[in-house]
Amino acid sequence: MEDLQTFLSICLGVGLSAAVGFRIFVPLLCLSIASLTGQVHLDGSFAWVGTMPAMIAFAVATVVEIGAYYVPFIDNALDSIAVPLATVAGVFVTALVMTDVDPFWRWSLAIIAGGGIATSTQLATTKLRAMSSATTAGFGNPVLATVEAVVSSVLSFISVVWPFVALILVIVLLVLCWLFIYFVGKRVLKFFRRKTPSTPQTA
Repeated sequence: MEDLQTFLSICLGVGLSAAVGFRIFVPLLCLSIASLTGQVHLDGSFAWVGTMPAMIAFAVATVVEIGAYYVPFIDNALDSIAVPLATVAGVFVTALVMTDVDPFWRWSLAIIAGGGIATSTQLATTKLRAMSSATTAGFGNPVLATVEAVVSSVLSFISVVWPFVALILVIVLLVLCWLFIYFVGKRVLKFFRRKTPSTPQTA
């Protein structure tokens, strides 16, 4: 039973860290609400996450973050700092929920799994936004921002309620995102290379 709880806590951490890559504060808000309602148990040193002031702060930060991605140029500027922030947040949320794991393994898994997965999903969304900006002149970015916010919210909820299902979803999402970027990205680059006029050679 203890091994199952440990496994589920790892799945929860992985799910939340992946959600962090789409929106940093949405998973933290979800985790705060889950702690307040007794769905998730947090370690004593992180119990403050499950308090009302923390929940309000995360809620405000979530609204600001989601809204900022609908502002032209601000969304791309946020992407420039989102990767290191998402990495740190991924480590943080993973360590938060792994309460029954030895500290060494807890932080090792948090850094490798939590930080690594958060970085992967954030890099994927950054590349997708860059492709959207290049192909639609930024007009497709609000649609992408909406998809990211929805995915982060749904994935955070599923991680809390069904951690194992969240783990499967994370694997599928990562594979689909990177396959899309690889195949579509190559076509986009080829298209723009064909459109770029060649420089005439001088005699």
